[in-house]
Amino acid sequence: MKKLLIGIGAIVVLVIVAALVVPFVIPTETYKSQILAQIQEATGREARIDGDFSFTLLPRVKFVAGDVSLANAPGGKAKNMVSLSEMNVRVALFPLLGGALEIDSFVLEKPVINLEVDNAGKPNWELAGAAGKDTQPKEAAPKSGSGGAGLSGLKLGDVRLVDGRVSYSDARTGVTHQVDDIDVSLALPSLDSPMKIDGSLIWNKEKITLVLGVANPNGFLNGRNTGIETKISASPVTLSFKGSASNAATLKANGAVDLDVPSIRKLAAWAGAKLDAPGNGYGPLKITGEVDVDGAKYAFRKASLSVDDIKGTGEIAFDASRATPAITGQLRLGSLDLNPYLPPEGKKPGSAPARPAAGGGKDASPASSGWSEEPIDLSGLKSVDANLDLAVDGILVRKIKIGPSSLKTTLKNGVLVADLTKMALYDGTGRAKLTADGSGKTPRIALTFDLANFQSQPFLKDAADFDRLEGAANADLSISAEGRSQRDMVSSLVGAGMVQFRDGAISGINLAAMLRNVKSAFLDPGAKVAQKTDFAELGGTYTISRGLLTNNDLSLKSPLLRVAGKGTVHLPQRTVNYRVEPKVVASSKGQGGDSKASGIMVPVIVTGPWDNLSYRPDLAGVLENVAKDPKKALDSLKNLVPGKGATDPGKSDPVDRLKGLFGR
Repeated sequence: MKKLLIGIGAIVVLVIVAALVVPFVIPTETYKSQILAQIQEATGREARIDGDFSFTLLPRVKFVAGDVSLANAPGGKAKNMVSLSEMNVRVALFPLLGGALEIDSFVLEKPVINLEVDNAGKPNWELAGAAGKDTQPKEAAPKSGSGGAGLSGLKLGDVRLVDGRVSYSDARTGVTHQVDDIDVSLALPSLDSPMKIDGSLIWNKEKITLVLGVANPNGFLNGRNTGIETKISASPVTLSFKGSASNAATLKANGAVDLDVPSIRKLAAWAGAKLDAPGNGYGPLKITGEVDVDGAKYAFRKASLSVDDIKGTGEIAFDASRATPAITGQLRLGSLDLNPYLPPEGKKPGSAPARPAAGGGKDASPASSGWSEEPIDLSGLKSVDANLDLAVDGILVRKIKIGPSSLKTTLKNGVLVADLTKMALYDGTGRAKLTADGSGKTPRIALTFDLANFQSQPFLKDAADFDRLEGAANADLSISAEGRSQRDMVSSLVGAGMVQFRDGAISGINLAAMLRNVKSAFLDPGAKVAQKTDFAELGGTYTISRGLLTNNDLSLKSPLLRVAGKGTVHLPQRTVNYRVEPKVVASSKGQGGDSKASGIMVPVIVTGPWDNLSYRPDLAGVLENVAKDPKKALDSLKNLVPGKGATDPGKSDPVDRLKGLFGR
């Protein structure tokens, strides 16, 4: 034992003597040149120390260097990638000899880091040694229990970064960012004591503060569950996490998350992505919930969400461990008022200028520019699988009020299916299903829609301020298309549909009353008639083949009046060719009445591009019908107009009245 103590004492004496003598024997410049040579060997970049430089061993290892720099990559904009005004490091010597690292001081004054990406996409922080080999460390799989073995004696005293700056620029995109006034301090009495990091910086003229606390760093490094608390706050956003984490074979963490954004618009503007969305929405945003991380699996549960006046609850999970990442989630919202996110009515962005009245001449607006030929790429649908459910208590769009609705969305192998399983709409119900198939080379879409028994008048009043049409409405639609552009899609469109209004009325005109009393309607301007035309049925069916929509059975059935229509709408060319045939009939039957009943017919032709339609009577058709049977055309009025005849034999002949009306 005596010899051991003498040996240890001799070693201590030699260390002390070396610490006292070596600095006088070996010049400081020798240390300096060796340090710089080692840095250049490791990085392939020139390193410089142009300021004060000192190195001592006793009573503590002390290293001070001023005006330190590391050169930028060849061709870089900045001269240096890294520079700092001073580096001051003090380490306890004797604990270091025993394998413990006690850093009394580690201070970096005014560090400047310039990060750049050149036109070829190569970043300047990819360092290579003198032999041209990449010196980036290979990532090794973490092993449980190995994290703190070599750092068990780590103690940190005064560890600070003072008044730093970091800039980033990308020559490919022109994007630049700069962070100024970076101040960070770290306190770690030991690895088994709580660690705390306090920091602040300025980005885009806003100060950001950061606080991070780890209850037991040694436990975290060795895979034990450890308390974690962090908070990032700035004027536009505050984000906090309080929970626990462990660095075992995989990183695991769970705890409460709180996100508070006073204004989404201000946050977007601060982040350099100004939100020009219409309306006055995108104000306060608040999200709270519990986050759970297990390696490549992430979950956010018991979430509470509020955006402006919209409130909801839900959960979402993301699994990145699969060959195709998967997302699952559910979201339940209360009343969803979309009006704050819409442009003012009459000021919709991109709306076409007012056009002349239909049938206008040479000053009429030109036809639409047509469908886009930009490629449609749905291949991105194959990058993730998803299963999402959305339920809302109600939706308000402008004045349109939609009741409780449910939407189920699935995405599998590049096929997206959005299924509106429930929608309440003006006393009716609706369902819809959209399929977007990006699994193959050519994108495909399909849509089915079914709306039953909704009240048309309140819906049209709220939707278009149009209250002239009453009745219970039914509609269905089934279409599909494929193509690599919007034009291809429209040109390939196939499907069929139906629209039907039953037991309704057209307000603003009473055609039946006018027909029953031609004298008062035409000859007595003061006559008052109820302004409503009742009908039993209004509607028709249509088919679509290769973008051509065809309707042959438009029908309105009302007492004393029939309207039929047929024609086509060429969707690829955006043109209409349609014929409407109204008939005055000698029958008071409505629904189920003979739509082929004879009568006076004045067809109307509707043609042209659909953004500038023209309307004209088919005079040739009128003359043709009269020429075929003029007596039949006049007789069809006898039972409709008061006068001499079956309905009113005591009065004058209605034909005479009509002669007097037209002067011949």
